Amino acid sequence: MKIILLAVLCFVVATASGQSLEIQMLEKKLDSIMATEKGNFAVAFKILEESGDQIFIHEHENFHAASTMNAPVMLEVFKQVKEGKFKLSDSLLVKNEFKSIVDGSSFSMDISRDGGEQLYEQIGTYRSIEDLVVDMIIYSSNLATNIVIELVDAENVNASLRELGANNIQVLRGVEDMKAYEAGLNNSTTAYDLMLVLEAIGTGKALDQLSSQQMVDILLKQKDRSMIPALLPEHIKVANKTGMITGVLHDSAIVFLPDDRKYVLVLLSKNVEEMDKAINMFAKASLLVYDFMRAE
Repeated sequence: MKIILLAVLCFVVATASGQSLEIQMLEKKLDSIMATEKGNFAVAFKILEESGDQIFIHEHENFHAASTMNAPVMLEVFKQVKEGKFKLSDSLLVKNEFKSIVDGSSFSMDISRDGGEQLYEQIGTYRSIEDLVVDMIIYSSNLATNIVIELVDAENVNASLRELGANNIQVLRGVEDMKAYEAGLNNSTTAYDLMLVLEAIGTGKALDQLSSQQMVDILLKQKDRSMIPALLPEHIKVANKTGMITGVLHDSAIVFLPDDRKYVLVLLSKNVEEMDKAINMFAKASLLVYDFMRAE
């Protein structure tokens, strides 16, 4: 009798919260695994289908965006292409001189701090906008990022994000603008807002199906597979964008299952003390979500 009453009580609680027992259990598991590492963490998970089941943990907390901001920047590129402002095949000069948003003074990128170092060999030449966007996403090239942000303008990126309902992402500037950094003018994001961006891309609702598929194809080429994709079977397609600076570790992805279901998972962190352990923890958290989806 007690078992039956407990089951009924659990059902009532789950119904009242709008979550299934399985989703509640997954949320507890994710919460527990995050507690195994020192730092601050956030999670946003959403199934991109009619059920729309989702899990949020500290989803509105602000984090330094690191290179996760490149996904919204890519979205703005495709939006401006659709508006006819330029074509992906148009070329831009590869340069290493940019203006600080603080006072307009010039600054240059440090190759030793850039994941897209191969682009520095091409300074003075021209590359297509599409190639620069690919480098910005798959290598997190800071040089490519700054060239592309200069093209589309950070203010336009933010305006487009607000149209999606992503009200807390702030794309203020390019990378390595030290005067802006010292003034506290940093790019920031929340797990919830980054989820909205990937959801819009994953569902084709951001622009159109063709543009969305092109963006997914670029994200699928991501070179850093150490977190969300790491422990998943090789045949599972993961379109992800990572971000990493000292004490900050992020991964965000659209995960495509063989039965045509898909979901968005965003994992953010800050004040991380042991980066390698946090990377492994994120990989395990991703596996928990995948196992949940596989059991559905």
